[in-house]
Amino acid sequence: MAYSFKDIDKILSFKSWNTKQIISEMFKIDADLYCNLGSESTKSEKKEVKRKSKYIYKAINKIDPTIGKSLLFYMDQD
Repeated sequence: MAYSFKDIDKILSFKSWNTKQIISEMFKIDADLYCNLGSESTKSEKKEVKRKSKYIYKAINKIDPTIGKSLLFYMDQD
């Protein structure tokens, strides 16, 4: 099944998945968001993808603070 940004909270609640599976799916969703941006994407579309990406990183931070904090730190360096 293909998951989307709308499924982030549902994925976090999966008890049958281990941490690695959850983080992997989160990264797939994040990559999909950025892959759908193009050279003709507006500034607001890019900003929206970055906002969603930050939400994903905060979700990752809930299950693995080491990875989550690193992702959020480097995102804020921008």
